[in-house]
Amino acid sequence: MNIEEFYFDKEGFCVSYNVTQKLIKDHLVEGEMKPGSEIGLNIDQTLTQDATGTMVMLELEAMGIDRAKTEASAQYVDHNLIQEDSKNPDDHLFLESAAKKFGLYYSRPGNGVSHPVHMQRLARPGKTLLGSDSHTCANGCMGMLAIGAGGIDVAMAIAGEPFHVKMPKVWGVKVTGELPDWVSAKDVILEMLRRHGVKGGVNHVFEYYGPGLEKLSAMDRHVIANMGAELGATGTVFPSDEETKNYMTQEGRGDEWIELKADDGAEYDRHDEINLSELEPLIAKPSSPGNVVPVSEVEGEPIYQSYIGSSANPGYRDFAIASQIVEGRHIAEGISLDLNPTSRQMLIDMSKNGHIANFLQAGARLHQAGCNGCIGMGQAPATGRNSLRTTPRNFPGRSGTKEDSVFLCSPETAAVSALFGKITDPRNAGFDYPKVEMPDQPTVDTQLLERPVSEDESKNYELVKGPNIASIPEMDELPNDMELPVLLKMGNDISTDEILAGGARVLPYRSNLPEISKFTFEIVDETYYDRAMEARDDGGHAVVGGTNYGQGSSREHAALAPRFLGMKVAIVQDFARIHWQNLANFGVLPLTFVNESDWDEISQGDTLVFSGLRDKIREGNELEVEVKGKDKKIKVEHALSERQIEIMETGGLINWVKDRLEK
Repeated sequence: MNIEEFYFDKEGFCVSYNVTQKLIKDHLVEGEMKPGSEIGLNIDQTLTQDATGTMVMLELEAMGIDRAKTEASAQYVDHNLIQEDSKNPDDHLFLESAAKKFGLYYSRPGNGVSHPVHMQRLARPGKTLLGSDSHTCANGCMGMLAIGAGGIDVAMAIAGEPFHVKMPKVWGVKVTGELPDWVSAKDVILEMLRRHGVKGGVNHVFEYYGPGLEKLSAMDRHVIANMGAELGATGTVFPSDEETKNYMTQEGRGDEWIELKADDGAEYDRHDEINLSELEPLIAKPSSPGNVVPVSEVEGEPIYQSYIGSSANPGYRDFAIASQIVEGRHIAEGISLDLNPTSRQMLIDMSKNGHIANFLQAGARLHQAGCNGCIGMGQAPATGRNSLRTTPRNFPGRSGTKEDSVFLCSPETAAVSALFGKITDPRNAGFDYPKVEMPDQPTVDTQLLERPVSEDESKNYELVKGPNIASIPEMDELPNDMELPVLLKMGNDISTDEILAGGARVLPYRSNLPEISKFTFEIVDETYYDRAMEARDDGGHAVVGGTNYGQGSSREHAALAPRFLGMKVAIVQDFARIHWQNLANFGVLPLTFVNESDWDEISQGDTLVFSGLRDKIREGNELEVEVKGKDKKIKVEHALSERQIEIMETGGLINWVKDRLEK
């Protein structure tokens, strides 16, 4: 059956909905629910973290916004916790002042990673959540439509504007069976990545259903939903059922629970099925989350580091199972077992129940609650040594070590391997699989999550800007005619970490666009910044890339910094969703090759000639670009909506909003 025929009858009414369609239908304010068409969604909640949130707050200031229009918006400080100088603490004060001024929740440093903390305190079934972090999709475990986006889109949502996205297809995944010993939720999402790769889920929402969900806790579902971002998906959705209710009741929010499940007879655009009983321990080899093999294939590889935590394995169970594995034992000589707690209240429970003592006695190193090594903020591995991590990503250099070798795995695999000093299939541990006892009454701690001040009080607050915080420079309009040198030609799967790195060296400049721009593309080409600054004075430049360009983090600095350096156009085989939208939002024209073979016709150093550009992108999706001096024209196309073309013409979303407010 054609899915569009099933959505609508002759009168335009839907016959039956899956959970994703229900969430979209309830929040649809613009467009039609036809896959591929642009829709506008009302956003109930937003999430920002400090690596991206400072820019969001500056954007709210630039747009002249007084107060958040959402039901709940939260600003978390979880990425940039290292205070080696004044930059990070200055930004923390700025974010706290912005939360008070704009009426946001404020999660203080040390309270934990945004995604599990939001799940504990604010996530609600049936709601929409938009976050300036690609792993915002983790909260889809709660029966929410949770989507990662660029900061400017989140700023617009905070201001009460709809979020625009292409209507996704819904990929139903039927879950059956029960996880065997030594296999956990991380292996479920690694199996999905083994099957479909890092771009298999583009323009889809994965919706899990079936009898096997009864055996997956709310936090197990978080693990699976979190790394839906690695599939390139728009989001991941689970139903809100008894397991969701149990979790919310334990968190003291049972009265906020509602049931939300698919209608009988609901259909999906695509289908998959996972039998949990048939899964085995899996691992993603360097340097892609999609490079997945059974652990048994790489067993015996020596390791330097084993790292447990991050938003991808943030739950009490994930740490407790590792604690019980190392209890009464000691890690191998020369191994660094790094513990990355993910929330303050979970850390309290771990301490109460002896798990922290188990780790310390086994030789582990305990770090503060936050993102830490996942984003390259500490715990970087040694040069030329293997690191096992329960983190969501292993893109080149993301760990903080330029030529790193990072494997992604479950807490079971990480803990057992730490004991043996080499990658070990946990089924070969030589002892029984521990059974985790969950706390009868988990700690509920809200002391470091400051509630929004009243609207009257917020008028008394001004933004506190340290010396490292710079306002966003004005962006020029899209020219009609351009001659642009190609400063970079790149291959496939270029990540936002490679466009603009994270880590302790770079992220402290997240509030200072001129300074952070100096690190742009340095992993790809260290000469890019100097060449871009020179080309900027002559009218700008273009870059060329392969498939899945801009995969990974939602950080809009990866679009803003090249834009600041004069990038006008990016031509690639295809884009990752969030980065494509970030480029469009900041006035960088995102184009794709009509004929893949034309990628070979452009070389780094060529000059591309665009004539009558503004008219051509309005006339249709396809246009021709001349390669100067080669007597060659290539066909390219754009996927911009009429609204996005207006944004592009004005020079970006900030200018567009200003124009609307002035009118």
